[in-house]
Amino acid sequence: MNKLKAIIVDDEAAARNVLENLLHMSKTNVEILARCSDLPQAVEAIKQHKPDLVFLDVQMPDYAGYEIANFFETIDFEIIFVTAYDQYAIKAFELNAIDYIVKPIERSRLNEALEKVQMKLDQENKLERYQSLLDSIQEQAIGNIVIPELSGGQISKRILRIKDIIAIEAKGAYCQLHLLDEPPFLVSRNLKYLEALLPDDSRFFRSHRSWLLNLSHVETLWPKLGEVHMSKKLVARISKDQIKAFEEQTKG
Repeated sequence: MNKLKAIIVDDEAAARNVLENLLHMSKTNVEILARCSDLPQAVEAIKQHKPDLVFLDVQMPDYAGYEIANFFETIDFEIIFVTAYDQYAIKAFELNAIDYIVKPIERSRLNEALEKVQMKLDQENKLERYQSLLDSIQEQAIGNIVIPELSGGQISKRILRIKDIIAIEAKGAYCQLHLLDEPPFLVSRNLKYLEALLPDDSRFFRSHRSWLLNLSHVETLWPKLGEVHMSKKLVARISKDQIKAFEEQTKG
């Protein structure tokens, strides 16, 4: 379970302390980022710390807690209102607060509210992961692949257009990608892994145990030399037993 990052907002120091102590005893792992005594102070803390959750007292000097909506164009954090009066529940749900707690706070009621927040955030994380998966599928659908790139000892992800890949050359446990408009670069994956990433309808041909060629970039076959000359003067290898199949693939 991920740690919930929270801010406590209450004009009474004793109330802030009570809530913090209850949070430390709760089943949910909560990190208190800030403790604020009024709404303007809370607004600054929220902008600075980007919390998951704000415990917001309703009745405070100068500004009521539910006036927080006037300070943000979008409320991208969860709110649990803390109030001495049940009537403020209506305001809480008008503001899309996830819950409200009536003072004096009961531990069981606090745990219920925290569980509700955690479930909502977990669900959002699942949706984000699902969206990432959809994005990756869509990248492939429009002729792109996402591959891990090795640079300066660090691995990052890179999106490449399939049609810009001239060939992929095995380099031991790594591969070198030869691109149309960029210098070659090293990938921390083997040839079999990269071959599996390519869509079934891509025009790539395994000419050699160390070479995967984009047939759209083939210029000349030199069978006696065991070579295929590609775009950008790249010379790739071809095995004797692959020549006939290569010629069939490149007819016309």
